[in-house]
Amino acid sequence: MPAYLPDAVSTFAAILTTVCWLPQVIHLFRTRDTRAISLAMQIAFACGVALWLVFGFMIGNWPLIVANAVTLVLAGAIIALKIVHG
Repeated sequence: MPAYLPDAVSTFAAILTTVCWLPQVIHLFRTRDTRAISLAMQIAFACGVALWLVFGFMIGNWPLIVANAVTLVLAGAIIALKIVHG
């Protein structure tokens, strides 16, 4: 296996799993309709992402770090919108 392959796979996975949250956040910012969002699930998700971020730092994997940092910001935005707009 080529040495670059694990980094390429993790980078591509990080981009896909981070970008998929953008439409949800944009939709919530536009509509302010958070009725279908579970606050408990979003908080649990954000905690999991925070742990992945810590793990990324522990192993020094920059795609994992960047993706989870951005995803944590997006999840935080969803949590904030849910708290403010119910």
